[in-house]
Amino acid sequence: MKKLTILCCGFLLLFTAQLAQGQASVNATGTLTPLVQNASTQNSNSVFTPEGLIKTPWTAENKNVKKPTPVVKKSFLKETKELIESLSSLQYKYAMMMNVNVESLKNVALLGFIDDWFGTRYRLGGTSKKGIDCSALTGSLLMAVYGFALPRTAREQYKATEHIKKEELKEGDLVFFNTTGGVSHVGLYLDNDYFLHASSSNGVTISNLNSSYYAKRFICGGRVNIN
Repeated sequence: MKKLTILCCGFLLLFTAQLAQGQASVNATGTLTPLVQNASTQNSNSVFTPEGLIKTPWTAENKNVKKPTPVVKKSFLKETKELIESLSSLQYKYAMMMNVNVESLKNVALLGFIDDWFGTRYRLGGTSKKGIDCSALTGSLLMAVYGFALPRTAREQYKATEHIKKEELKEGDLVFFNTTGGVSHVGLYLDNDYFLHASSSNGVTISNLNSSYYAKRFICGGRVNIN
């Protein structure tokens, strides 16, 4: 009888332990933690053990996890490389001269014309590489690059264009100056207040509208009316 009582007590203790293990486990702080959780709340990187739910180092709650390094797409690198390679030496040359971004100089035909005539000496009434004056330069450029036909002299070009303010100037607009009385000099606006012209002292060159000489003599801009 005594043996039967001991056997029953042992069976009862074993049953109670299994029941308790199936309902909860005691964590390190002494609080009860549910052993079985809803499948929707379980982390896919976690595993169950007889001691409870153990989380792997890859769970979101682990503060020691390093953030992944951003990966630059190959397509972006390829496009950037192609863009850099497509920029010609003329774009770099004149971007530095006018202090603008290389990417902003997209009119390669204009840059080619400038480079072809740059440094040509000034000659009143001239129209060739032996010598050219300001209005012949602007007239030749507008025809060659933009396909616009203008009268021969600076005053005639002034009358043939729509007059605009300095703040409204865009690439291809004319700029007029009073150097010897009335409209007596003309150039072609490029970018960032720089313009191309045939200077009597330096020949075909690029100058800035804000320089003391040209700022005092600036009259207005002139936009070709294509209508």
